[in-house]
Amino acid sequence: MMADQHDDHGELSPDAQRTLRCVVRHMIPASSVYGVPGADDPVIFADILRSIDRDRAALQEALRIVDAIAGGPLADLPEEMQASRLLEFRAARPELAGVVESAAACCYYRDDRVMASIGMPARPPFPIGYEVTPGDWSLLDPVRARGRIYRDADLTEESS
Repeated sequence: MMADQHDDHGELSPDAQRTLRCVVRHMIPASSVYGVPGADDPVIFADILRSIDRDRAALQEALRIVDAIAGGPLADLPEEMQASRLLEFRAARPELAGVVESAAACCYYRDDRVMASIGMPARPPFPIGYEVTPGDWSLLDPVRARGRIYRDADLTEESS
């Protein structure tokens, strides 16, 4: 029986990293028009690898499925076939695709180069904050109208 190239409980294996790099490159490609790197940029990709702790198991499952759909390592396929297989994966497993998308997008939009390209200062939001344009608060009326959907926590009980 062939060993699973992504079944690793610690860091992502080199095979899994190669598949992930291919996936995020398709998700957010580099743009010379806007002067921004893709999500597979070495700095952004390293941030993705550092940031996947709680989603590691789901991400490893997603990468296994992507390679299974590809019939082998996704990165070994021609570009157009990679895109086609990723569409199949997205349609078949949207919840796992969402894990990959979230990891890539979070890291991508905290990169200084990307922030500068969209006119945002390359700094954390706290403590200075950002100016938010006032919106139409009436958009929240349906949410307010549905009433409470939670229960208050009893802070007098001890947690078990």
